[in-house]
Amino acid sequence: MASEDVKASESAVEKIVNLAEEAKLARQEIKPTSHAVISICKSLVAGGVAGGLSRTAVAPLERLKILLQVQNPHSIKYNGTISGLKYIWRTEGFKGLFKGNGTNCARIVPNSAVKFFSYEQASKGILYLYQQQTGNEDAQLTPLLRLGAGACAGIIAMSATYPMDMVRGRITVQTEKSPYQYRGMVHALSTILREEGPRALYKGWLPSVIGVIPYVGLNFAVYESLKDWLVKTKPLGLVDDSTELGVVTRLACGAVAGTVGQTVAYPLDVVRRRMQMVGWKDASSIVTGDGRSKASLEYSGMIDTFRKTVRYEGFRALYKGLVPNSVKVVPSIAIAFVTYEQVKDLLGVEIKISD
Repeated sequence: MASEDVKASESAVEKIVNLAEEAKLARQEIKPTSHAVISICKSLVAGGVAGGLSRTAVAPLERLKILLQVQNPHSIKYNGTISGLKYIWRTEGFKGLFKGNGTNCARIVPNSAVKFFSYEQASKGILYLYQQQTGNEDAQLTPLLRLGAGACAGIIAMSATYPMDMVRGRITVQTEKSPYQYRGMVHALSTILREEGPRALYKGWLPSVIGVIPYVGLNFAVYESLKDWLVKTKPLGLVDDSTELGVVTRLACGAVAGTVGQTVAYPLDVVRRRMQMVGWKDASSIVTGDGRSKASLEYSGMIDTFRKTVRYEGFRALYKGLVPNSVKVVPSIAIAFVTYEQVKDLLGVEIKISD
């Protein structure tokens, strides 16, 4: 009996020890997860603040770009960057320069959240398929595969928040003399749903998706190629003996890459904005076919929009608003970069999880 009691006691002690070890391991596994969640939240907050400030700073140029993209070529109100900004100031005042910016900023946080989550999931999926294909379980994502994951994340995030972008486009082109006013984002969404149906919220979605591919691809390719060239050639003393580029130099590389990517994909952006205006009977800025008719020009799809834009306005019409769009690239990237780093520093206090 005594020996059986000892065995039972040893068995009980062993179980308790095992449970304690399992609990310890489980707690150690939870810590990184909790830390990862906190890091994700910090990144989202930093990205949201940085995006909001950078977009607000260049909001007048963004609004002017959209107005130039959709205005009637035979009834020009916004002629050039400086004169266009002056016209907005004169006719609508200071608030007119920032019309539609609230909706744009409200779109940033969910867009960043979806993009971050989508990139993580797409990276895992692509890496798993790549490891299965190569038969190497230790294989890592190549730059090209990361580009693919980034493109997938961009398309998913853009699709998830596209209705807000569509609404922003319409609110942006409203003027004080518009026959009908959207009172805000919620009112615009409900009005479009009621009068045009759910599909109207995704007008111009296809050219947006197609535009992601050359934009992301060229952004990545130009940025990496420019960095490599600077490190190897060290022109004008921009790079020292180290292999790392300075903040200003990397910022310049990002600005060049962004400008190239946007320029190539820009016609798709013009087409998207014009498709977003189709069906809006009270549009304040109506693109007409030949300038004689007061009826809005209907587009049956992306190809039709390209064809009619070039036919009635020439090839240059596909680049309307490119100047203010290019001007805002550098300050937008600079403000976003600096703000993101500053907010990360403010939120960078390590949060210890108690044992």
